[in-house]
Amino acid sequence: MREGFEAFVEAETPRLLGLAHALTGNPHDAWDLVQESLTRVGVRWRRLGSENPGGYARTTLVRLNIDRARRLRREMLPGTLPDREAPVEIVDQVDPWLVEALATLTPQQRAAVVLRVLEDLDHAGIAERLGCSVGTARSHLSRGLSRMRERADARQEVGEP
Repeated sequence: MREGFEAFVEAETPRLLGLAHALTGNPHDAWDLVQESLTRVGVRWRRLGSENPGGYARTTLVRLNIDRARRLRREMLPGTLPDREAPVEIVDQVDPWLVEALATLTPQQRAAVVLRVLEDLDHAGIAERLGCSVGTARSHLSRGLSRMRERADARQEVGEP
């Protein structure tokens, strides 16, 4: 049983890390989300059995990120933040303008866009991962994609590649 979980972690970590980085825009927060998601899968590994542990891990990751974003909005850190982030190796780099554009979205919109683009989920799949109705998921996706198009159009008007 232990070997199965270790193989799962080895196989799913890159995929989860890519999803988490797209959701957070920050490699450190991405690693934290992946580790917490894998911990929760590990605790439930026997109960998950033949079910879809990858889907459970991705759903957990998305919901943890939404909780994290809500918590950050409520908390204000005193003092100053460091000038730069410590280096973390990311396998596939994301264009900086895309990370900035994703950062303008609400956590739910960002999750919906990322789940549509990276996970290729339909509205029902997005709703299941976000824990909301299909109509709400459709609304988050529509508004998120609209904002992303606005950012892409503005970028083209300025003449950036």
